[in-house]
Amino acid sequence: MEQVKVEVPDGTLTALRFGTGPKIAVAAHGITASGMAFLSVARRLPEDWSLIALDLRGRGGSNELPGPYGMTRHAEDICAAAEQFGQGRPVALVGQSMGAYAALRAAARRPELFARLVLVDGGLPLPVPADADPDAVLAATLGPAIARLSDTFASEEMYVDFFRAHPALSVDWNEDMIAYVRYDVTGPHGAIRSRVSAAAVAEDGRDLLVGAASFGTDLVGLTVPTVLLHAPRGMFGQEPGMLPAPLVAHWREQAPHLVTELVEGCNHYTILMTEGPAAVIARHLTAE
Repeated sequence: MEQVKVEVPDGTLTALRFGTGPKIAVAAHGITASGMAFLSVARRLPEDWSLIALDLRGRGGSNELPGPYGMTRHAEDICAAAEQFGQGRPVALVGQSMGAYAALRAAARRPELFARLVLVDGGLPLPVPADADPDAVLAATLGPAIARLSDTFASEEMYVDFFRAHPALSVDWNEDMIAYVRYDVTGPHGAIRSRVSAAAVAEDGRDLLVGAASFGTDLVGLTVPTVLLHAPRGMFGQEPGMLPAPLVAHWREQAPHLVTELVEGCNHYTILMTEGPAAVIARHLTAE
């Protein structure tokens, strides 16, 4: 793995390059994550592939890049990476959770840049009641995650242990998850915290809710071959998953270029960070 830079109009975005092969895949992570979330997937790519896993603005090595944030802004950054590393050839694209929405937006706006799109447990418009207060919904769904970003820990090991106790991770805890957590660490000993910008998370979360209908438009208009891989369990390891079966079935009928596949035995996080599901993602991402 090496850190590389993606040139964007207002600075440089950090990305992690896994592999040295000439075939390129670009990856976009979840709302409080980083490019290191794709470590398990990268390990399962064929030798002639490279994975460019972005640290989206406000996260990881890109945490000081300014807003505005939102899916359209992240999509522009994804397109910049595709142009830079694709060098005139379409690349494969994968996004997980929030990254799936940003990847969807990129493929919808600039289809010529992408050979295929893999959506991982994200990308479908989330049902939000018309009279719902977006900020109240955001507080109910992402409130704990945003609060965690301001927490401090006495040591890096305590930060790792905090993640290890998460109900969606504890059963399948592995070395890739440890590497992912350690990559997120910043601050001095005694005041360890996440590198993720709480402001970025709040703005992106609100965009996912307020702009829900626009992702349906993106899906229906897709011309890039797309597969949605979804998990049967959600953010806390519970059933149903983030994308319930009726929602998946609805959008499979509406979007002519969308193929869907349920990945058994995983949740919203382990679909990306454990061996079997990561191999499924890698297989779809590199399919000819």
